[in-house]
Amino acid sequence: METAKKRSETLRESIEELIAVGKLVPGQHLDETSLAEEFGVSRTPIREALIQLASMGIVEMRPRRGAIVAEIGPQKLIEMFEVMAEFEAMCGRLAARRMTPAEHAELLAAHQACQAARDASDPDAYFYLNEVFHDHIYAGSHNTFLAEQARALHRRLRPYRRLQLRVRDRLKMSFDEHGAAVNAIIAGDEEKTMETLRHHIMIQGQRFADLVASLHQLKSAA
Repeated sequence: METAKKRSETLRESIEELIAVGKLVPGQHLDETSLAEEFGVSRTPIREALIQLASMGIVEMRPRRGAIVAEIGPQKLIEMFEVMAEFEAMCGRLAARRMTPAEHAELLAAHQACQAARDASDPDAYFYLNEVFHDHIYAGSHNTFLAEQARALHRRLRPYRRLQLRVRDRLKMSFDEHGAAVNAIIAGDEEKTMETLRHHIMIQGQRFADLVASLHQLKSAA
Protein backbone atom coordinates (compact mmCIF):
# COMPACT_ATOMS: atom_id res chain seq x y z
CA MET A 1 0.00 0.00 0.00
CA GLU A 2 1.36 3.42 -1.00
CA THR A 3 2.41 5.57 1.95
CA ALA A 4 1.26 9.18 2.29
CA LYS A 5 4.84 10.38 1.69
CA LYS A 6 5.23 8.23 -1.40
CA ARG A 7 1.84 9.40 -2.72
CA SER A 8 2.76 13.08 -2.37
CA GLU A 9 6.11 12.43 -4.10
CA THR A 10 4.35 10.66 -6.97
CA LEU A 11 1.93 13.57 -7.27
CA ARG A 12 4.81 16.05 -7.19
CA GLU A 13 6.47 14.25 -10.07
CA SER A 14 3.21 14.16 -12.03
CA ILE A 15 2.50 17.87 -11.54
CA GLU A 16 6.13 18.72 -12.31
CA GLU A 17 5.80 16.79 -15.57
CA LEU A 18 2.65 18.72 -16.52
CA ILE A 19 4.61 21.94 -15.99
CA ALA A 20 7.65 20.66 -17.93
CA VAL A 21 5.58 19.73 -21.00
CA GLY A 22 3.57 22.97 -20.98
CA LYS A 23 0.19 21.64 -19.87
CA LEU A 24 0.49 23.92 -16.85
CA VAL A 25 2.15 27.18 -17.87
CA PRO A 26 4.06 29.91 -15.98
CA GLY A 27 1.68 32.11 -14.01
CA GLN A 28 -1.17 29.61 -14.10
CA HIS A 29 -3.16 29.14 -10.89
CA LEU A 30 -2.98 25.63 -9.46
CA ASP A 31 -6.36 24.80 -7.98
CA GLU A 32 -6.01 22.13 -5.29
CA THR A 33 -9.58 20.89 -5.72
CA SER A 34 -9.26 20.49 -9.49
CA LEU A 35 -5.91 18.72 -9.17
CA ALA A 36 -7.31 16.44 -6.46
CA GLU A 37 -10.19 15.47 -8.74
CA GLU A 38 -7.84 14.93 -11.71
CA PHE A 39 -5.60 12.59 -9.74
CA GLY A 40 -8.34 10.97 -7.69
CA VAL A 41 -6.93 11.94 -4.30
CA SER A 42 -7.80 14.27 -1.42
CA ARG A 43 -6.51 17.84 -1.27
CA THR A 44 -3.97 17.02 1.47
CA PRO A 45 -1.42 15.12 -0.67
CA ILE A 46 -1.91 17.70 -3.45
CA ARG A 47 -1.05 20.48 -0.99
CA GLU A 48 2.00 18.53 0.18
CA ALA A 49 3.12 18.03 -3.43
CA LEU A 50 2.73 21.76 -4.16
CA ILE A 51 4.77 22.63 -1.06
CA GLN A 52 7.53 20.31 -2.31
CA LEU A 53 7.43 21.99 -5.73
CA ALA A 54 7.56 25.40 -4.05
CA SER A 55 10.72 24.36 -2.18
CA MET A 56 12.25 23.56 -5.60
CA GLY A 57 11.23 26.94 -7.02
CA ILE A 58 8.90 25.38 -9.60
CA VAL A 59 5.73 26.62 -7.88
CA GLU A 60 5.07 29.82 -5.92
CA MET A 61 2.80 29.80 -2.86
CA ARG A 62 1.11 33.20 -2.51
CA PRO A 63 -0.78 34.36 0.61
CA ARG A 64 -4.57 34.20 0.07
CA ARG A 65 -4.04 33.42 -3.62
CA GLY A 66 -2.80 29.85 -3.40
CA ALA A 67 -0.22 28.27 -5.68
CA ILE A 68 0.79 29.31 -9.18
CA VAL A 69 3.34 27.91 -11.63
CA ALA A 70 6.46 30.02 -11.02
CA GLU A 71 7.25 32.68 -13.58
CA ILE A 72 10.81 33.60 -14.47
CA GLY A 73 11.55 37.02 -15.93
CA PRO A 74 13.87 37.35 -18.95
CA GLN A 75 16.85 38.65 -16.96
CA LYS A 76 16.63 35.92 -14.34
CA LEU A 77 16.21 33.32 -17.08
CA ILE A 78 19.45 34.47 -18.70
CA GLU A 79 21.20 34.31 -15.32
CA MET A 80 19.91 30.79 -14.63
CA PHE A 81 21.07 29.54 -18.03
CA GLU A 82 24.47 31.14 -17.39
CA VAL A 83 24.81 29.16 -14.16
CA MET A 84 23.49 26.01 -15.84
CA ALA A 85 26.11 26.40 -18.56
CA GLU A 86 28.87 26.52 -15.93
CA PHE A 87 27.48 23.51 -14.06
CA GLU A 88 27.34 21.61 -17.32
CA ALA A 89 30.90 22.63 -18.21
CA MET A 90 32.21 21.56 -14.77
CA CYS A 91 30.44 18.21 -15.00
CA GLY A 92 31.84 17.73 -18.49
CA ARG A 93 35.39 18.57 -17.45
CA LEU A 94 35.29 16.02 -14.63
CA ALA A 95 33.58 13.46 -16.87
CA ALA A 96 36.37 13.84 -19.44
CA ARG A 97 38.83 13.07 -16.67
CA ARG A 98 36.94 10.37 -14.76
CA MET A 99 34.54 8.46 -16.99
CA THR A 100 35.28 4.77 -17.42
CA PRO A 101 35.21 2.97 -20.80
CA ALA A 102 31.87 1.41 -19.77
CA GLU A 103 30.48 4.88 -19.06
CA HIS A 104 31.80 6.09 -22.41
CA ALA A 105 29.78 3.33 -24.08
CA GLU A 106 26.63 4.31 -22.16
CA LEU A 107 27.09 7.98 -23.06
CA LEU A 108 27.56 7.11 -26.73
CA ALA A 109 24.44 4.91 -26.66
CA ALA A 110 22.43 7.74 -25.06
CA HIS A 111 23.65 10.09 -27.80
CA GLN A 112 22.74 7.65 -30.57
CA ALA A 113 19.28 7.16 -29.03
CA CYS A 114 18.60 10.86 -29.69
CA GLN A 115 19.18 10.40 -33.41
CA ALA A 116 15.80 8.86 -34.27
CA ALA A 117 13.96 11.71 -32.54
CA ARG A 118 16.12 14.22 -34.39
CA ASP A 119 15.47 12.52 -37.73
CA ALA A 120 11.72 12.45 -37.02
CA SER A 121 11.81 16.14 -36.00
CA ASP A 122 10.07 15.13 -32.77
CA PRO A 123 11.04 17.68 -30.09
CA ASP A 124 9.02 16.00 -27.35
CA ALA A 125 10.68 12.60 -27.82
CA TYR A 126 14.06 14.31 -28.12
CA PHE A 127 13.38 16.23 -24.87
CA TYR A 128 13.28 13.04 -22.78
CA LEU A 129 16.21 11.37 -24.53
CA ASN A 130 18.17 14.61 -24.15
CA GLU A 131 17.60 14.48 -20.39
CA VAL A 132 19.02 10.96 -20.24
CA PHE A 133 22.07 12.08 -22.24
CA HIS A 134 22.83 14.98 -19.92
CA ASP A 135 22.31 12.85 -16.82
CA HIS A 136 25.05 10.48 -18.02
CA ILE A 137 27.43 13.46 -18.04
CA TYR A 138 26.37 14.51 -14.53
CA ALA A 139 26.87 10.96 -13.24
CA GLY A 140 30.16 10.70 -15.13
CA SER A 141 31.58 13.64 -13.18
CA HIS A 142 31.80 11.29 -10.16
CA ASN A 143 31.10 14.34 -8.00
CA THR A 144 27.82 13.66 -6.22
CA PHE A 145 27.33 17.18 -4.87
CA LEU A 146 27.95 18.82 -8.25
CA ALA A 147 25.66 16.31 -9.99
CA GLU A 148 22.87 17.03 -7.48
CA GLN A 149 23.16 20.79 -8.05
CA ALA A 150 23.23 20.37 -11.83
CA ARG A 151 20.16 18.11 -11.77
CA ALA A 152 18.25 20.53 -9.53
CA LEU A 153 18.82 23.50 -11.85
CA HIS A 154 18.25 21.31 -14.91
CA ARG A 155 14.84 20.39 -13.49
CA ARG A 156 14.04 24.02 -12.69
CA LEU A 157 14.73 24.96 -16.30
CA ARG A 158 12.94 21.97 -17.87
CA PRO A 159 9.98 23.93 -19.33
CA TYR A 160 12.33 26.42 -20.95
CA ARG A 161 14.80 23.82 -22.23
CA ARG A 162 11.87 21.98 -23.77
CA LEU A 163 10.59 25.15 -25.46
CA GLN A 164 13.92 25.96 -27.09
CA LEU A 165 13.96 22.52 -28.72
CA ARG A 166 10.95 23.67 -30.73
CA VAL A 167 12.90 26.47 -32.38
CA ARG A 168 13.64 25.75 -36.05
CA ASP A 169 16.80 23.65 -36.64
CA ARG A 170 17.47 23.44 -32.89
CA LEU A 171 17.16 19.62 -32.78
CA LYS A 172 19.84 19.16 -35.41
CA MET A 173 22.13 21.70 -33.76
CA SER A 174 21.61 20.15 -30.33
CA PHE A 175 22.40 16.66 -31.64
CA ASP A 176 25.56 17.90 -33.37
CA GLU A 177 26.67 19.66 -30.17
CA HIS A 178 26.07 16.43 -28.23
CA GLY A 179 28.30 14.61 -30.71
CA ALA A 180 31.11 17.10 -30.23
CA ALA A 181 30.81 16.76 -26.45
CA VAL A 182 30.88 12.96 -26.62
CA ASN A 183 34.01 13.01 -28.77
CA ALA A 184 35.75 15.44 -26.41
CA ILE A 185 34.84 13.42 -23.31
CA ILE A 186 35.99 10.12 -24.80
CA ALA A 187 39.23 11.80 -25.94
CA GLY A 188 39.75 13.08 -22.38
CA ASP A 189 39.94 16.67 -23.66
CA GLU A 190 38.73 18.63 -20.63
CA GLU A 191 38.98 22.10 -22.15
CA LYS A 192 37.18 21.16 -25.36
CA THR A 193 34.44 19.44 -23.35
CA MET A 194 33.93 22.54 -21.21
CA GLU A 195 33.83 24.83 -24.22
CA THR A 196 31.39 22.59 -26.11
CA LEU A 197 28.95 22.08 -23.23
CA ARG A 198 29.05 25.72 -22.15
CA HIS A 199 28.12 26.78 -25.68
CA HIS A 200 25.46 24.04 -25.84
CA ILE A 201 23.59 25.35 -22.79
CA MET A 202 24.00 29.12 -23.13
CA ILE A 203 21.10 31.00 -24.65
CA GLN A 204 21.97 34.39 -26.08
CA GLY A 205 21.10 36.65 -28.98
CA GLN A 206 18.63 35.13 -31.40
CA ARG A 207 18.26 31.90 -29.43
CA PHE A 208 17.05 33.85 -26.41
CA ALA A 209 14.69 35.96 -28.53
CA ASP A 210 13.23 32.77 -30.00
CA LEU A 211 12.81 31.27 -26.52
CA VAL A 212 11.00 34.35 -25.16
CA ALA A 213 8.74 34.43 -28.24
CA SER A 214 7.89 30.74 -27.71
CA LEU A 215 7.12 31.42 -24.04
CA HIS A 216 4.73 34.27 -24.95
CA GLN A 217 2.97 32.01 -27.46
CA LEU A 218 2.61 29.30 -24.83
CA LYS A 219 1.10 31.69 -22.28
CA SER A 220 -1.26 33.17 -24.90
CA ALA A 221 -2.55 29.71 -25.77
CA ALA A 222 -3.31 28.82 -22.14
